Amino acid sequence: MSLISITEYAEKYSKNRKSVQKKAARGGFKTARKIGTQWVIDSEEVFVDNRIKSGKCNNWRKSK
Repeated sequence: MSLISITEYAEKYSKNRKSVQKKAARGGFKTARKIGTQWVIDSEEVFVDNRIKSGKCNNWRKSK
């Protein structure tokens, strides 16, 4: 387990630094923690995207 900064993590997974920082602040990562003013995260933790991408939510109002 090696800790890296949020900036390095965002570059590794091609994500926006602010998005990763917000997710860490909300508790979206298991290993993210704040040390002083800097966020650090385990370099091995995978970025999980929980958005619905299947299209199942399209036209959900019309299905009633």
